[in-house]
This record gives sequence, C-alpha cells and structure tokens, in this order.
Amino acid sequence: MSASEFRSNLAAALDRVTEDLDEIVVTRPNREPAVVISLREYESLKETAFLLGIPANARHLAASIQSLRVGQAQPHELIEDGGQEAE
Repeated sequence: MSASEFRSNLAAALDRVTEDLDEIVVTRPNREPAVVISLREYESLKETAFLLGIPANARHLAASIQSLRVGQAQPHELIEDGGQEAE
C-alpha cells in the first residue's frame, strides 16, 4: 500500500491490523518501506525474540520440535498460573 493510500485510509488500515492481526507494508517513493502491525502482534514478536535469544530456551524449543516431528510428543496437563492444574 502506498503511503498516500495509507494516509487516505488510515482508520480502515488500523482496523485491519488490529482486528485481523494483519500487517500492512507501506511503500514510499525513494525510501525504504515500513510495516504497520498491531501493538499485540508487536509485543508478541518482541517476547518471542527475547525468549529465543536465550540459548537454553532456543535449544529446548528446537528439541521439542524435533520430538514432535519424529512422533515422540507426549500430552501434558496445562498448569494454571497459580500452580494448579487446569480442568
């Protein structure tokens, strides 16, 4: 979407990124494009980057994905924040 189109449709564009968790690439003449995303999506990306930036977390996730791929996944009960198992 061009910058002028984005400006002309700002409210609808912001609704699109917040309600549909969509992203919009805004192009500008002779300048680098920018991406518009919802705050929720941005915070999620930041958290993921932080967690994967910890080597032990990244290794654990990679091992878990590999276990899933080879059929070694095991179901577990979810635990609530207070330490109680979810029903």
